[in-house]
Amino acid sequence: MGGRHAADPSAGPLDGRLRLDGAARATPYACADPTSLRRAPVAPRRQTTGSSTAASPQISAGGRRDSPRGTTLTTTKNSPTDAPASEPNGFAAIGARPETVAALAAVGITQPFAIQTMTLPIALAGHDLIGQARTGTGKTLGFGVPMVQNVKSKSEGGNGTPQALVVVPTRELCVQVASDLEIAGKTRGLRVQSIYGGRAFEPQVEALKRGVEIVVGTPGRLLDLARQGHLNLGQVDVLVLDEADEMLDLGFLPDVERILDLTPDERQTMLFSATMPSPVVALARRFMRQPTHIRAEEPDEGRTVPDTKIFVYRAHAMDKGEVLARILQAEGRGLTMVFCRTKRTCDKVALDMAERGFAAAAVHGDLGQGAREQALRAFRSGKIDVLVATDVAARGIDVQDVTHVINYQCPDDERTFLHRIGRTGRAGAKGVAVTFVDWDEIPKWGLINKALDLPFPDPVETYSSSKHLFEDLGIPEGTKGHLPRSARTRAGLEAEVVEDIGETGRKPKAGAARGTRDSGRDSGRDSGRAPRDTGDDAPVLPKRTGGARQRTRGGGAAVAAAAGTPAQVSDSSQGSAGEAGDAPKRRRRRGGRGRGGAGAGETSGAEA
Repeated sequence: MGGRHAADPSAGPLDGRLRLDGAARATPYACADPTSLRRAPVAPRRQTTGSSTAASPQISAGGRRDSPRGTTLTTTKNSPTDAPASEPNGFAAIGARPETVAALAAVGITQPFAIQTMTLPIALAGHDLIGQARTGTGKTLGFGVPMVQNVKSKSEGGNGTPQALVVVPTRELCVQVASDLEIAGKTRGLRVQSIYGGRAFEPQVEALKRGVEIVVGTPGRLLDLARQGHLNLGQVDVLVLDEADEMLDLGFLPDVERILDLTPDERQTMLFSATMPSPVVALARRFMRQPTHIRAEEPDEGRTVPDTKIFVYRAHAMDKGEVLARILQAEGRGLTMVFCRTKRTCDKVALDMAERGFAAAAVHGDLGQGAREQALRAFRSGKIDVLVATDVAARGIDVQDVTHVINYQCPDDERTFLHRIGRTGRAGAKGVAVTFVDWDEIPKWGLINKALDLPFPDPVETYSSSKHLFEDLGIPEGTKGHLPRSARTRAGLEAEVVEDIGETGRKPKAGAARGTRDSGRDSGRDSGRAPRDTGDDAPVLPKRTGGARQRTRGGGAAVAAAAGTPAQVSDSSQGSAGEAGDAPKRRRRRGGRGRGGAGAGETSGAEA
């Protein structure tokens, strides 16, 4: 039933295969060139958005109604496409505004990737779409360029109310996406504001009051500001869910639905991710109008990046630190990301590598936002070259020159595996991905290996002294588990200043150093209790000495001794002490009055 149409060899950026399924089989598309992707019976129309006059691909409204399941387009070309000699800039050839083309060219971005070539014409026409491509192949600009193109700046008549919204799952991804959109809209003066938790409310509220065109945020803080009346989403024309499979997960779904309720029904909705399971696609169609599903890859779901070499070793938990220390001394190693499953392991590995002489830092959810951003800035600037992180950094984080990714603990599923190793081998660069699999993780790895069709069903048993480890990864012979002092040239995390961002919530206790056991934790067993009374009226007790403790009733003697005055006792107390004289002290019995035995009998006799 499914139709498969081969593209014309002269198709340029759209070389590859185009696959149509669903009801769209009856309406094939012509693929003569990327600027005339259209329904065969319909003549191409001119792009009218902004000042661009390039022809844009169109899908007629009738065709969208006739294909309730939408359309799926697939290509296999992921590297930046080569523009014709007459049109040196590929973004200009697919309908981007001259201002956007100039802004991207200023930072060296001139040729689009396959996902950008396929999505831009459809997105610029205002259609809903689902974009899927491997990690590191330019998905951000796939939705960023049409978003920037369709909003109005302040000088163009924008009223300061957000016209576009990007929802992301993590704070780090929020900062990165906002930065990319600012670059794309710089020449037009578009205002882009990142909204995420961990920072003070006031600066974000002030920015919204001054007016913004595009908002990038995490669900929690977006809803908080919307409830307080500071964020108005009633004029949003373009909505994007980045890392859509994570956003539509059960944990985020209620918040996403609330955000969707705050936006107009007549809007353009776009979903982007490297992994898009079928249940997520089916769920996404509830919020979209006849979306086009674009896959800039082979139809097989969950494929790895070809430019990344994958190694899988069965390693013992007691030897992983030694193996990791040797991998970090491999020839040609640049920046390295080490992924752990738990926050505790993340702190432990970062501390261990720092003690071995490597410039390492940790990033996970228990750290304050200032500390997380400090570590990422130090990593991007090269002050540290080993970033140990949980999966909070596995989604969308784009750092140049990451040559190695190491899974210190086996990921939970194939999607997590793909996103982790996608931090290297980005934008056509080469990369190395190493995964440690412990003996109890073999069944879990077997499922990942089968789902991704990898050739590692039984990982080879590997130790820090294994010869194949040195040969596979280019580790110099004789390398030990500590970095030589002559090679310790990085400035370290301390060289990066912690930005004062007005963090919310609890702060770490004073004096707790990063990388220590107490880093990022609550301040001991007294955290959460009421503070002790330290006012002027509080008694100042003497410090304990090494002598034996003396029990006092009411603390009167101790307080008097601290004040330097003799303890005052009542007359009755003095009389009792005088009458006692040299009489032997009465032994206090545990039973006390009211219990049987000798104690009770003696007491009764004395009273009689």
